[in-house]
Amino acid sequence: MGLGLDGAVVLVTGGVRGIGAGIARVFLRHGATVVVCARREPESPVAVGGADGFGGVGGADGFGGVGGVDGFGGVGGAVAEFVAADVRDPEQVDALVAGIIERYGRLDVLVNNAGGAPYSDAANASPRFHEKVVGLNLLAPLLVAQRANAVMQVAGRGAIVNISSVSATRPSPGTAAYGAAKAGLDSLTTSLAVEWAPAVRVNALDVGMVRTEAAEQHYGDDAGIAAIGATVPLGRLADPEEVGECAAFLASPLASYVTGATLLVHGGGERPAFLAAATVDNGAERPNSNRTENQENRP
Repeated sequence: MGLGLDGAVVLVTGGVRGIGAGIARVFLRHGATVVVCARREPESPVAVGGADGFGGVGGADGFGGVGGVDGFGGVGGAVAEFVAADVRDPEQVDALVAGIIERYGRLDVLVNNAGGAPYSDAANASPRFHEKVVGLNLLAPLLVAQRANAVMQVAGRGAIVNISSVSATRPSPGTAAYGAAKAGLDSLTTSLAVEWAPAVRVNALDVGMVRTEAAEQHYGDDAGIAAIGATVPLGRLADPEEVGECAAFLASPLASYVTGATLLVHGGGERPAFLAAATVDNGAERPNSNRTENQENRP
């Protein structure tokens, strides 16, 4: 189903691998012009289509295969433009956004995806470590959103999607500062939605476990990933592009009356631990329980 994103100019921060690359590919499939940024250039371009999966070779401007007036609609498929940028640095963010406006004349969608944190015991992590985690996961999205909003307000339209985490709303042991920063990002989303309306819509995704190329670092081998996936009601980890489809929906005209919202993308969350620990047979029928409750609640 078309989302009305054909021709939109989209910036995905941290869009070169994992969830970010999945998001970028979804927007490319929906006909958008996509710019991805990260501190280091990826080994392979982020692209869709083409026999080699990377959009083939060619395109004088380096953005796509053969043909296509703008370099994106060629035979080889669509390829995202890469720009090296550290989203924590105001000068680099200014140059990133200015470059997009210079090349394409507008910026329609920002997906604030860059983030993450290594495991660290909160009791022993240094103040500098916590400062960097909060900076990347909360302050950097605010910085990029500010710069994007400035050009979107002039255009009179725009959409921002912040990629947050279920760690914002549940304990995040080992990544406490990350969870706190994501909680702040959810709160920031609601405030920016109010401040920047009606021209710019701001929403967030609270994302659960996703199977990326780095999944083994977090969850172990295939058996471990499968075992963890079994704890999710839908029975598996998400695919990065499933997150991308949710981001594309929130950025699209189909969500034109949605702002300040946080969409849960977690496959149903986590089965409560107490259910596994309970000694009662949860599958057994307890006779008269409903009748007794109804009788007690009668006026």
